[in-house]
Formats: sequence, structure tokens, C-alpha cells
Amino acid sequence: MAQALDIERWNLECEFNNTDHRTDLNGVDRLIVRRGQTFTISLYLRSSIYQPGVSSLDCVAETGPQPSEQYGTRASFGLSANIDTSRWSAAVTSPPGDMVALSICSAPDAPIGRYTLTLGQSGRIEFILLFNPWCPGDAVYMENEQSLAEYVLSQDGLIFRGSPKHHTSIAWNFGQFESGILDICLRILDMNPKCLRNPGKDCSGRRNPIYVSRVLSAMVNCNDDRGVLLGKWTDGYEGGVSPMFWRGSVEILRNWDTQACQPVRYGQCWVFAAVACSIFRALGIPCRVVTNYWSAHDTNSNLVIERYINENGELIQSREMIWNYHCWVESWMTRPDLKSDFNGWQASDPTPQEKSEGVYCCGPIPVKAIKEGELMSKYDAPFVFAEVNADVITFMRKKDGSTSKVTTTTVVGQKISTKSVGSDAREDITHLYKYPEGSDEEREAFMKANHQNKLLQQQQNQGLHLAIKVTSDMRKGCDFDVFAVVTNNTQSEKKCRLVFGSCAVSYNGFLGGNCGFKDLLNVELSPGAERRVPLRLNYSKYGGLVTEDNLIRLAALLLDYTTKETILTVRSIVLDNPEIKVRILGEPKENRKLAAEITLQNPLPEPLENCCFSIEGANLTGGHVISERLASTVGPGEDAKVKIYFTPTHSGLRKLVVDFNSSKLCHVKGYRNVIIGK
Repeated sequence: MAQALDIERWNLECEFNNTDHRTDLNGVDRLIVRRGQTFTISLYLRSSIYQPGVSSLDCVAETGPQPSEQYGTRASFGLSANIDTSRWSAAVTSPPGDMVALSICSAPDAPIGRYTLTLGQSGRIEFILLFNPWCPGDAVYMENEQSLAEYVLSQDGLIFRGSPKHHTSIAWNFGQFESGILDICLRILDMNPKCLRNPGKDCSGRRNPIYVSRVLSAMVNCNDDRGVLLGKWTDGYEGGVSPMFWRGSVEILRNWDTQACQPVRYGQCWVFAAVACSIFRALGIPCRVVTNYWSAHDTNSNLVIERYINENGELIQSREMIWNYHCWVESWMTRPDLKSDFNGWQASDPTPQEKSEGVYCCGPIPVKAIKEGELMSKYDAPFVFAEVNADVITFMRKKDGSTSKVTTTTVVGQKISTKSVGSDAREDITHLYKYPEGSDEEREAFMKANHQNKLLQQQQNQGLHLAIKVTSDMRKGCDFDVFAVVTNNTQSEKKCRLVFGSCAVSYNGFLGGNCGFKDLLNVELSPGAERRVPLRLNYSKYGGLVTEDNLIRLAALLLDYTTKETILTVRSIVLDNPEIKVRILGEPKENRKLAAEITLQNPLPEPLENCCFSIEGANLTGGHVISERLASTVGPGEDAKVKIYFTPTHSGLRKLVVDFNSSKLCHVKGYRNVIIGK
């Protein structure tokens, strides 16, 4: 007859198990394990000794407020001779005696979250279960170890911004293993409306990374729920801080948690994407932030962006816009609900733009489905397809109310970028979203997507050619020239009007004040001739107009008096901020105080007041932001310089993220890679 083990006490062996499950950066004071992988705990028996084949132990694992075997949130199992990694199982791996090494394995498709495990009559332990991308049976399984190090374990990264011809990057502290962050991520799941309506069903859904990523896409914004971030793109940031203020996700997530789940003010696309990436990685789903340049916002799903300009080439604002860049996330998982070649990277967009099934969320949609033009695939394929493929048609609205079509060469979906695995280089992943322009495969994808406009597009005008050229040195604080270049490729003489203007623009396409303008009524070009027309951009004019995005929109409009044809060329330029130089003083070792000497030269022709440097970094600054203010103003050409002390807690390659703020120069970003020794 089987004898139940009489357990007096137990040791969860947190340090060993958490290290083995790659969760030890969360701490080793509690048990955090990954599904489909064995963990071992020590049981100390009160009176009996363990005897193989005689001793028994009834185990019950439960998660959520209404555990049920039907929902998969409750599992009952006993002792087996060996562990079965395909389901909940337990086996003793020690010889007979009064100490029992009990190995337990969860099912590789068990719901993630907080669990209680009841062991017989007297044992009750608690642990957290996460997705396991190292487990071949898990839907988020990823084979490559270097990719796992980047997309799950790395606590910092780079996010690309700027323009397609001038990429800039900012360092970001994802901080998914910092103290308390995992608990906050689980709270985000618990606060989602589906959980509040039906917690039993929601907890059951947490076995499925597709369900979890859809929930997170909605919960990172607060448009329909008690989500993390409130977005703001216009009219200042009263009651909160500029999205450019943030250096990482940790402060945002902690603020949401400590402020009773009130949304943190404010976010924009890269902040929404970065916070989502932190949560995905914390829960064990491989994730990366992606930037799409010239990203279309198609509000009516016709895959066409209609833009209107006035007779000076100035854009007339509308709901359908082209963003200079837009960020979203990709997460890695299988798609058993779709065909097998749609496994792998899935795009999700937590920035609230359009509703999906009545909620502001987007995705997950297989990146491969976007490339193939399979717009019936779940979820939100038409919107994401338009972001990278929409056609752009431009009309001129004249003073008399009439409109005419304008020839333009704007291509949506350029230089889609993410941080490379294991390095700070930019990886271009456009080929994962699109076939090469003009290829048979691209044509086939457009036919599947019923993208008639692209299929009908005619050859570009071969007669007059208009381009905008810039110099490489366009630094904030400097005066510089940009050029409209007109080429006459026809056999006849041409007389044209050239309007060349510039204005401040935010990254999502909202236009600001005029930074410089030129209107030449009589541009004459003989056959084959080229004319370069300069436009001077002076800091005295643009300095007070550009936003924190440092973007200026250049637009050149050419009217051929003979044919009445109008050609428009648009280009956004990025003004470079000064470089932040970081020097580490002392030998970088675990638990040893270090100093960062940080310097920035004032590039402006005016003094900087209220200067402040801030630093943060995963396992470098104790999960906090450390700031240092300068007592004096910094004159033109002078250095702002501080020394900030910090104490690293873990060895390895870490990013020290730096931010500089002042009266006239806001949110200049920098970073320094630091190798911390043991």
C-alpha cells in the first residue's frame, strides 16, 4: 500500500533553480522558473523515509483565482519513475532517505503566472512560471543562443530614430530583470479588461503567447483600459514629461505601479514599443524594437495616402499621414492558428492609432504575411501592410478651390531597422517585410493584397528631374545650406517656377513654423542642364522652431510652364546634437563604486542654463536614475562637465545610458558600453 510522504519542511533551492532557468537576474529570494523545464526542490521528511515504489505524493499546481482542469489552470499529478517534459510531472531523483530531491516539470504549454503547488497534506509552495524560449516544446522556442541572449536576456538596447537617410539611435534601458519589474508585468496582465471580466478564462489564455501579446499591445497604452502610458503628440506636456525625457522602461513601469495603475504621462511610439519590449522579455517571449522610416498611417484601409499641398508646396494637415519614422515590436512565436511558414517574428504595435476588434491594439501579425500580401491573416494585416507599402498620391489645392495631381517620388516603408544581435550596428530588415521594388514577387504580393494603385503606377517622369541635396554637417546651432537640384533631361529648353521651403516637423508628420523659404519665378534650363539652388537655414530662425525631434522638412516644388506639370520632392533632415563623451574612472567590477566623467560641448551661439546630466543602466545604477546639476551656466563653445558615481551589481557587458537637459538644448542622448568584471 502506498504511503504518503510526511513533509516537515522544504528548500526551494532558488539560487540553483533560478540560475538553471536563467531567471537569477530577477533575484534568488524566490522561485522563478520556465515552463517545460525541470526544477528540483529539497523535501525534509518528518517521520517516514522515502521508499521507491512505496512512497506517494499527490501534487496539485494551480494558477489564477478560479483554477480548473478544464481551463488548464489546475493540474493534478503524482510521482512518476521519470520526468515527462510534455506535461506536469514529478519524480524523486535522490536515493532512499529522510531528505528527498523532488524534480518537477510543468507542461510546455502551461499558462504563465503565479502558481501555488500543493504537496500532499502538509506542503504548499509558491513560484512564478514564465515562457521558455529554450524549450523546444514551447511556442516561443528560439534555437539560436546568441539571439536568445539579445532578445530575452539583454536588458539594454538601441532604438533607431531620425530619417531614412540619416539614422540616429538612442540607448534604452529595458531593465526587465530590475527589482519589482516582473511583478509589475504580471500586474499589467491582471489589470487587463479581459481578466477583470473573466479571470478564469483570461488566466487560461496565458498559455498562448498570441493571446498574451495581443493583451500587452492593448495594455501598454491606456486608451481603453488602465494601461501603462498616455500618448501625446501635440500642445506641450503639462501634467507629465516629454516622451524624450525617458531613458528606459523601469521608471515608467514603477510609476504606473505606485500610482494605482494611473497612466504615466507621456509616451510616443518608441516609448510604447520599448516598454512593450521590456514586458515581453520579462515574461520570456523573445522581442525586439523595430523602426520603419516613412511609415504610413492609413485610416480607411484603401492602401492609399492622399496628401494635399498648397501652391507653396506646404502640406495641408489631414488624418492620413506619413510619419518620418514609426516604432513597433516584433515577438517570436509559432502560429498554429495560421499556416506553418508564418511561424517566427510577429509584429505588434502598442501605439494607439486605430481600433482592432473595438480596442486600441494591433497584432500580432506574422511579418511573413505582410511580405506575401496575405491580408486576411490575423491580426490587423491591412494596417501594418499599409505602414510599409501604402501608395502616396499628392494633389495641389489651388486658391480657386481646384485641385491637380502632383508628380512625387515618396516611397513608404524604407530602411526598416533593428539593433543587430550582439553588437550596436543597425540591422536592415526591410527584406523581411517587402520584396525588392519592381520584382515579380513584389507584384504577386500586391496582387494578393489587391493593391491596385501600386500595380497601375506609371513610370516616373523622365523629363524634368528634381532632387534635394544636403551637406553631411548639419549640427544644431550651425547655419548651413541645403540645395534643390533641377535637371532638364529633355531635348528642349525649359522655363519653370521653383518654390523651395523648409519648416520644423515632428517625427509623426505635424508641421511647425517656417525655417526658410525661396520662390524663383523664372528658372531657365537648356537641354541637359542642371541648376543647384541653395537655401540658407539659420539657427537664429530655426532654433526656436524645431521640436525635440530635431527634424526639418524640406519641400521643393517645380512647375513646368510649358506642360503645366508639377513635381514635388520632400526630404526630412535631422540636426545632429553634440556628442556626449563618457569616461569611466576606476576599474569596473561588481559592487565597486565607479565614477562616470561626462562631458558635452555647447554647440549653440548662446549660453545654456539649468544644465543637468542623468544616468541609468541595468545592474549599474541600482534600478534608479542618478542626476547631477551644474551650478553655473555654460557659454557658447564651453564644456558642461560632471562626475557621477554609481555601483554596478552584476558582471557582464552593460550600457550606461546618459541624458543631458538644459534650457536651450533638450534631451541629448548618449551611452557608453561598460564591461563589468567579477
